[in-house]
Amino acid sequence: MDIILLLMLLFPLAGAVLNAVSAGRLPRRLSGNVASMAVLGSLIMAIAGFILLGERTLVVSLVDWVSVENFSASFAFLYNPLAAIMALMVTFVSFLIHLYSVSFMREDKDYCRYFAYLNLFVFSMLVITLADNLLFFYLGWEGVGFCSYALIGFWYQDPEKAAAGRKAFVVTRIGDVAFGIAIALSFFLFGSLSLTYIYGHLGGLTQVSATVLGLLLLWGAMGKSAQLPLTVWLPDAMAGPTPVSALIHAATMVTAGAYLLIRLFPVVRLSPLALAAIAGVGALTTMYGSLSALGQRDIKKVLAYSTISQVGYMVLAVGAADIIGSMFHLLSHALFKSLLFMCAGYVIQALDDEHDIFRMGNLRRLLPHIYWPFLIGALCLSAFPMIGGFFSKDRILLATFLGPGIIYKVFWAMALLAAFLTPLYTFRMFFAVFQERPGGRSAEEIKPVPPFMAYILWPLAILAFCDGLLNLPFGPGKDWLARYFSVLAGAVVALPAPPGYELSMSVGSGAVILAVLLFTYVLYRPPGPKFSAPRLEAFLFEGLYLDKLYYSVFVVPYERLARFWWQTVDEGGIDRGLDGTAQLFAMLSRGLGHWATGRLSTYVKMLLVGLTVFFSALAVRWYLW
Repeated sequence: MDIILLLMLLFPLAGAVLNAVSAGRLPRRLSGNVASMAVLGSLIMAIAGFILLGERTLVVSLVDWVSVENFSASFAFLYNPLAAIMALMVTFVSFLIHLYSVSFMREDKDYCRYFAYLNLFVFSMLVITLADNLLFFYLGWEGVGFCSYALIGFWYQDPEKAAAGRKAFVVTRIGDVAFGIAIALSFFLFGSLSLTYIYGHLGGLTQVSATVLGLLLLWGAMGKSAQLPLTVWLPDAMAGPTPVSALIHAATMVTAGAYLLIRLFPVVRLSPLALAAIAGVGALTTMYGSLSALGQRDIKKVLAYSTISQVGYMVLAVGAADIIGSMFHLLSHALFKSLLFMCAGYVIQALDDEHDIFRMGNLRRLLPHIYWPFLIGALCLSAFPMIGGFFSKDRILLATFLGPGIIYKVFWAMALLAAFLTPLYTFRMFFAVFQERPGGRSAEEIKPVPPFMAYILWPLAILAFCDGLLNLPFGPGKDWLARYFSVLAGAVVALPAPPGYELSMSVGSGAVILAVLLFTYVLYRPPGPKFSAPRLEAFLFEGLYLDKLYYSVFVVPYERLARFWWQTVDEGGIDRGLDGTAQLFAMLSRGLGHWATGRLSTYVKMLLVGLTVFFSALAVRWYLW
């Protein structure tokens, strides 16, 4: 198993290094193939590891990294069912997106740099997935942050795209600082950064310490997972290439925060306050993302705000003490959201880089090979009854409803409303893009796109449609995923719901989802929307003005303070003072220069003046005394 886990990491790292050192000298197709085969190697190792692991938990230590007195950190893996499933998902989705990228980036001159970053990202994400030591975990955590920054601003020649990369880097760093403090606090409390050691020594942890640690971990998760209040970077991150959005900002990195909370759930569950805070952040974020998605016109930004909302469900599930529901939805979301982003990338290229959904239309007839996988992804995102996405979201809602106290009923109501808004914004986008309508696209406007970009969508579409089979609440294979995760601390296989609760809630939510779909069709059927509220649309389009609020509260005062220190203090005070001193010395030197003529008579005059001043000073002193 040691070799399998090591190779799982080394394959994408080797691909990244090879593409980086080639500096564009590799042929385009060879560069993409090297990167894709590297991830395929990791996928094969992930499959082998999953098969060999069973339901065991293995700790594999490779080598000590840092050892100073009583502090040590090692390159060690904690390989359990949670890590095995996560590694499978990361490598599988990454492999398909690498293949898709070969065609998508076919005309980009910086293909080697692109695939180097993409491979490096997969390596960093696998470090997060497998790490046993928190310092090793943090190495992967910062690695995915760097790759995200580099890939969002990949087309850095465009100032807007470069600014989006910087924004993502700065906002996510706010969360990273909190995670770094949590790591330091963990060492102070436990004397070790090993997750295995921490799990085994929780008995002496006070509730106050658990609460502080849980809240720091939540703050750290907020940055990477774009949860309130650190959500504003993700919509702007759509400036990067679409495969990057599919991999990093839909399937993997944005779920890293939720995975962090699941990985450290044995610590977090010791504090009811921390759990309630986590659930509250998740519930608020589901609502925020759903409302904001309703006002977007850019197809990728609809999906970006949708991602914010869906990751909110994963965080909410952790707060409701249901890590199985959180992980189930993480897997479902990875499949259908990466599918939707890849479909969106195909549509954007076919329409010559058009992003506005209301400038599309008629694509069911013009792009039928994209219509069906997009429809499957949209149905899964909407939690259409009995297919992927429905069972995972239903379990999260039930777990939240069963949570302690009235506050969890409030969280449940918010998440339920967000669930009903999801098919509304999803099929608003779908109908705008694919329905026949006057003013829609014509065949002459469709640009040629490599057919392979459509073929590669189908594995994701099929798995997204069927992923409910992972954890069916009935029939053959009932609760398979829950039983597989049962070895995890705090995992609950069957939620303690009274008889009939689960069925009645599933039937009720399914019926409402169908009603919302019908309402959406009526609202957006040809010739177009039947409802217009410009102020509300502007409010939703601007993401509830959260970005502008941050700009007014943080950026403007910071710029004013910086301008004060720059113009008033630095240039007006320090620089002007130094310039004045220099001018004074220059003036004095010019004055003294008149006495340095080289003539003897001038020096005699200076001597007489000096003696006069000297004796005058003596006389004054004698007189005063």
